[in-house]
Amino acid sequence: MQKRADNNGNKVYFLFYVCVVGWFAKPSHTKTETHEDFSKNLKEFLDEMQTNQIREHLRKFTRLPHLAGTEQNLKYAEQIKKEWLEFGLDSVSLVPYDVLLSYPNKSQPNYISICDDLGNEVFNTSLAEPIPQGYEDVSNIVPPYSAFSAKGQPQGDLVYVNYGRTEDFFQLEREMGINVTGKIVIVRYGKIFRGNKVKNAMLAGAKGIIMFSDPADYWAADVEPYPDGWNLPGGGAQRGNVLNLNGAGDPLTPGYPAKEYTYRFSLDEGVGLPKIPVHPIGFHDAIHLLKNMGGRIPPNNWKGALNVSYRIGPGFTDDFKSQKVRMNIHTNNQVTRIYNVIGKIRGALEPDRYVILGGHRDAWVFGGIDPMSGAAVLHETARSAGSLLKKGWRPRRTIIFASWDAEEFGLLGSTEWAEDNARLLQERAVAYINADSAIEGGFVSSLSPFFLFRVFVQIASPEEGEEGLSLYESWHKRDNWTEDRDAPRISKLGSGSDFEAYFIRLGIAAGRARYTKNRKTERYSSYPVYHSVYETFEIVERFYDPSFRRLRAVAQVRGGLIFMLADSKLLPLDVNEYADSLGKYAQSIAEVAQKHPEQMELYKVSFDSLFSAVQNFSAAARDFYARLQTLHTEDPLQLRVVNDQLMYLERAFIDPLGLPGRPFYRHVIFAPSSHNKYAGESFPGIYDALFDIENSADPEKAWQEVKRQISIAAFMVHAAAMTLTPPA
Repeated sequence: MQKRADNNGNKVYFLFYVCVVGWFAKPSHTKTETHEDFSKNLKEFLDEMQTNQIREHLRKFTRLPHLAGTEQNLKYAEQIKKEWLEFGLDSVSLVPYDVLLSYPNKSQPNYISICDDLGNEVFNTSLAEPIPQGYEDVSNIVPPYSAFSAKGQPQGDLVYVNYGRTEDFFQLEREMGINVTGKIVIVRYGKIFRGNKVKNAMLAGAKGIIMFSDPADYWAADVEPYPDGWNLPGGGAQRGNVLNLNGAGDPLTPGYPAKEYTYRFSLDEGVGLPKIPVHPIGFHDAIHLLKNMGGRIPPNNWKGALNVSYRIGPGFTDDFKSQKVRMNIHTNNQVTRIYNVIGKIRGALEPDRYVILGGHRDAWVFGGIDPMSGAAVLHETARSAGSLLKKGWRPRRTIIFASWDAEEFGLLGSTEWAEDNARLLQERAVAYINADSAIEGGFVSSLSPFFLFRVFVQIASPEEGEEGLSLYESWHKRDNWTEDRDAPRISKLGSGSDFEAYFIRLGIAAGRARYTKNRKTERYSSYPVYHSVYETFEIVERFYDPSFRRLRAVAQVRGGLIFMLADSKLLPLDVNEYADSLGKYAQSIAEVAQKHPEQMELYKVSFDSLFSAVQNFSAAARDFYARLQTLHTEDPLQLRVVNDQLMYLERAFIDPLGLPGRPFYRHVIFAPSSHNKYAGESFPGIYDALFDIENSADPEKAWQEVKRQISIAAFMVHAAAMTLTPPA
């Protein structure tokens, strides 16, 4: 294999995810102040952020493993608290919660075996990953495991089910005639959240599920495996939780903060806990499980990049038919204390309005990319803000910095704090900016509402050969904006990171910004070493960002967002852009339904009420925009009225009843797909009702649910429009 000439990492896009297209305002639409002090302070804030500081933050926070609930993760929390106070933040505290976590049993390791007809183990999967050079003497490296897996030693025939998606299980049963009830299934990572794979396997009747990282999904072309490149070695495996929480937070205290006094459900009653054993393996081990499988040859799109036939099963070929697969899973679930770090800078004029920058600290091992590239950026943002404070600056609104714990175990630290402070946040929170992984590669491109362009213009491109270009110019060039779309693309927020509770449950405007892959050209599922022992400081320094200029650019973007939200007189939010987005989303979901014209006519399904609601919202947005043109920004009462309308608009889309079967997902416009937590869907209630509707056992009932969801969405959009009207 040829080593890549460009060792700066894979081509990726710079994506900025926000709740809606253009929700953050374009400067030409509103009279956001541009006075000299604001611009001077913003520039000084951004200039203070330094590559050498970010490098040092990343190095010191990746020296040792720091899994949630461990002593080392608490030590890092205490160190962050100490340093944030030294930086000059007004207050910093450790906030504990007692949540359900999950760890392997040290005396009974987890592994998969192939057994002969006498029950003898003829092959066992690896108990640990090969340790990267320089870390051989490090202790407390947790072996690959699936957190919250059920215990058990099921044994039986193996069935290969591609990615384990809903459509894969349907295809397996309906087109291939294979039932997995009582079988152990093996699926490859990628396409959807691992917890959704487990849920699908359970619904199909499987008694265990094995997941592996196929090179087709975790290798980039012409790149060596780590340590010579940034691809996943064959012995590497992806850790991760396999819950289906749907926003519930701690499985034993859904909806309420996990404090000492909180009532807890029993483990049998816990939300989202899988009922079958689950285990991840590397592709070197997967070859041994797949190479002798019998049954039919799968479709081509089920085949990965291993040198095996990828036969479906059940079981092995004739020569090995007597052999069975046994899972040996002894993972323990236990209530464990975790610690968030919460730092605050008190606002000078509106201390009761909060702008939050939060990212998690806990990692499966060293966390060089996830999450510590983001944690290092968050740390540098706090340092820069503290430096400005010492020079006499103070933001208009309160800024909250948060280092969350136990994100990897189901977004637990951030969700518990959101539950603990829900009433306060619903009344006072302006926006939440996520600070998870900052870099998954090194190619800058699109996404961002226009107001951010003011920040991007002030940030130098970090790319070699682009000296003199702004980050905005670099971004514009790489994203190939067309004449009919001279604007960046916006990706909808799904889940999988700590913005979830703030945006989807509480209705707080949210966004995220990071370097990520070029989705047009890079076909791997996520960055190859995701959640493995190979996420080290060195992989970032050698391959992803040797100069640390890209991480500085992310720090400046995230920091610029926080600064503008906290210090602008008029909140930089644009309801016209929200209205445009609603129109596009309504049209898009209607087109999904219109794939079934006969059924729509039969059951009298119409989207007219939703389109009418969107038109009303658009009219209200235009009127609101017109009022802003005559707003007297020196009148604090006038300013407060319109800022409150802007701040509370996102709350107007929150349905207290939640989505069907997902009561903690309450945003009617945006939520994760019920079939893939990582993917965001617009009008999720309607989308879920339409998903696989052609296979419904009761078509009339299914289409009635579509009609019900359309009516709910129409009402919520109408109601949101009313919040934009002038005060009586």
